[in-house]
Amino acid sequence: MKLYRIGELARLSEVNPRTIDYYTKLGLIEPETRSGTNYRLYSDETLTRLKRIELLKREKYTLEEIKMSLSQWSRMSQDEFTANKLTSLQIHLQQLEKEAKEISPLLDQLKPSQAKRFHKMLTPSMAACIEALLLLLGKGPLG
Repeated sequence: MKLYRIGELARLSEVNPRTIDYYTKLGLIEPETRSGTNYRLYSDETLTRLKRIELLKREKYTLEEIKMSLSQWSRMSQDEFTANKLTSLQIHLQQLEKEAKEISPLLDQLKPSQAKRFHKMLTPSMAACIEALLLLLGKGPLG
């Protein structure tokens, strides 16, 4: 297993070493072990997790939201691959929910003719996803 010191991890993940220290203090990432000279050493899994954290930050999630999502899935499954996929899916669904809330007022303002044209442009799977999100938000199905 490849282990990285903070500088190496920072370079590979394109994250500032101070940010890595901060994430470690917050418990978002953890060192795999310590070297004989007491350097923190991080694994490839940490590198992957760090890249995921940065992606989620770019999608406007707070560090607390990210931490809750990552810890929730890691408690449920010891299989890192499965946990990562489930976390990713949950985060994508949360992002879709946020976007659906943003677009909901715009959809409510559409004239019936505009709504019909919009509905015709959708593929069946897109329409089903939108209807599911609208139901999740407490709105009725598409007209």
